[in-house]
Amino acid sequence: MPSERTWLTRAPKLIIVPLCLLVLTACGGRATQQLARSAPAGAIGVNSYLWRATLDTLAFMPLQSADPYGGVVITDWYINPEKPAERFKATVYILDSRLRADGLTVTIFKQISDGVGGWTPAPTADQTSTDIENAILTRARQLRTSNLRS
Repeated sequence: MPSERTWLTRAPKLIIVPLCLLVLTACGGRATQQLARSAPAGAIGVNSYLWRATLDTLAFMPLQSADPYGGVVITDWYINPEKPAERFKATVYILDSRLRADGLTVTIFKQISDGVGGWTPAPTADQTSTDIENAILTRARQLRTSNLRS
């Protein structure tokens, strides 16, 4: 009877292991194939018009970091020479590979000088982020239109 017990203890493993492997192979196939088809090798991970338009629009601010695969642009602090007591920083997230208005999020940070070399956070006007988003979208549409004409 020891051989019957051995078979009975191995039976669940013989069924469960292949079943788990089947489930795992079913999980990864389609998503990987779709990702490979949607982004050719060497291409950036986001809409190229939004990416270029973001860099063009924020060109007056120093860049801290730019990730074309993740779609994130972070500027360093910018001080307007006309208003040296305040400075701004921008973070732009490109959320889609299509040229869409909801594929972009802009966050603006503002700080005010305390007069002794320090900076304190200050609220920005709600319209500021919207205005920069609109400027980026307008520039992206211009780039797309000029590319279609060529």
